[in-house]
Amino acid sequence: MAIRRDIWQRIPEHSERVHANISSVQASVMQNLLRRSRMHRTRTGKRIELTPRDIEIFRNLELYRYLRSTFIHTFVGGASETRFKERLGDLFHEGYIDRPSQQWQFANCRYLPAVYENGEGARRVLRERGMVDIEPRTLLAQGAHRQFAHSLMICEILACIDIAVRSDPNLRFIPWQEILAKAPEKTRKGDNPFQIPVSITHTLGGNVLRVDASVIPDGIFGLEYTADRKKTYRFFAFEADRATMPVVRSNLNQTSYMRKILGYRDIIARQIHKSHLGIPNLLVLTVTTNERHMAEIMKLLSELTDGSAAFLFKTMGALGSFDQAPTLTPQILLDSWLRVGFPPLCIAAPSADNVK
Repeated sequence: MAIRRDIWQRIPEHSERVHANISSVQASVMQNLLRRSRMHRTRTGKRIELTPRDIEIFRNLELYRYLRSTFIHTFVGGASETRFKERLGDLFHEGYIDRPSQQWQFANCRYLPAVYENGEGARRVLRERGMVDIEPRTLLAQGAHRQFAHSLMICEILACIDIAVRSDPNLRFIPWQEILAKAPEKTRKGDNPFQIPVSITHTLGGNVLRVDASVIPDGIFGLEYTADRKKTYRFFAFEADRATMPVVRSNLNQTSYMRKILGYRDIIARQIHKSHLGIPNLLVLTVTTNERHMAEIMKLLSELTDGSAAFLFKTMGALGSFDQAPTLTPQILLDSWLRVGFPPLCIAAPSADNVK
């Protein structure tokens, strides 16, 4: 039986293609095996030559504690976000920065930008370079945080405010350390200087309730405004509300937003911010993740106070969320905040608005 010569000629060509395909598959498999986990550190011994941008990454993480990769990229810049994420991966796997394990408990975490914090490697580098005077923007304690999404939201609120301030030469961010440095001595020497004592009285269900308690803001800061060569100041306490706290409870001994509002109302009415912190004014910012929850809080404020210029509200649903990825936006400062009984207020601009 005759065998066609052209078939024999094509057999080597076919064999080469088969071997090439096998090699490609093997390379792909090996690449997948060598791909590093997002969740677990895999040291490779790769030598890291730290750049000025790496140091700036460490500095920003020292300022805010927790930041997503997209927030860090906005702060420090870089042409390629993909290459930037690869660099963060190198810094993570070689022990400079950490990816807090609490983020992996959320179902959607694999599809969102990773959250980072400084590791011992980054802190060692900052110490070696004499960068030990970086003042954290947050009041968050060291160690893991049980309410991680709430802690992340606090960091993201402050980061958004700060990015807006950085872009405006007429604004200066006043961190809590500067506020505390000018506070009365008794406050400065206290174990928790931002635990502000209050006395709350409220009629609930026909009963007059009274409780001595304290208010601890999620964050506190100030803004210095320069206009016509004059400087003016506003100071802010803020609350990061993820719609997990009940708006109203049947008593004042349990936490609720009603108790929080009554506490702040006492601070402002008795000017406790002046005697306890030494600041001339105080506005209370509430950032919520839910429009409906914000409306319920504003309705409660209307019932308790008939309106107040000192309470400001805004909804930013993505902050602290693991359902969607927020962006580092200055709009938290630039867009007006809602108030009850008063027109909206833009806190990015100095104002003669009478705060009571």
